[in-house]
Amino acid sequence: MSRIGKLPISIPAGVTVTLKDGIVSVKGPKGELSQKVDPSIFVKIADGHITFEVDENSPVNIKQKQAFHGLYRALVNNMVVGVSEGYKKVLELVGVGYRVSNQGNLVEFSLGYTHPIFIQLPAEVKVETKSERNQNPLIILESCDKALLGLICAKIRSFRMPEPYKGKGVLFQGEVIRRKSGKTAAAK
Repeated sequence: MSRIGKLPISIPAGVTVTLKDGIVSVKGPKGELSQKVDPSIFVKIADGHITFEVDENSPVNIKQKQAFHGLYRALVNNMVVGVSEGYKKVLELVGVGYRVSNQGNLVEFSLGYTHPIFIQLPAEVKVETKSERNQNPLIILESCDKALLGLICAKIRSFRMPEPYKGKGVLFQGEVIRRKSGKTAAAK
């Protein structure tokens, strides 16, 4: 049995959880999310808690059932936290001349290439950009969907991955890049 899967999820005030045809739907002040749960996992909603149990009679092998047990518990917990509190990621552009601006959910990046890069973000993600003098530009992303937010952050980082020699690129705020020393002259 999964240690994570055994933990019950408490439902905060203002959040409603429903289960219908193997799909868990969570609705709260920040939005609404749903997740399909494998038939080898039983979901029980009672007394303000959600619990997950493994179906011992399902034909799926035991290791797969244990993996599903922890996986679906974590996914539903992320949904409950997302619709009640939300998730927030802050990206920082480190490099000379790197800029970012947005108009609604259309974000424009200037990352040292010959052309600007545009990305249209989904409506579920709120974006804010900050550019202050003598500070690195910041991109603040907020959403109730943790998986979608992580996917968008990975896409934005892929435009200019952090490099270890000068430390330039798109980084998460507070992220530390392990630096490498450059080439050294050969001794004769």
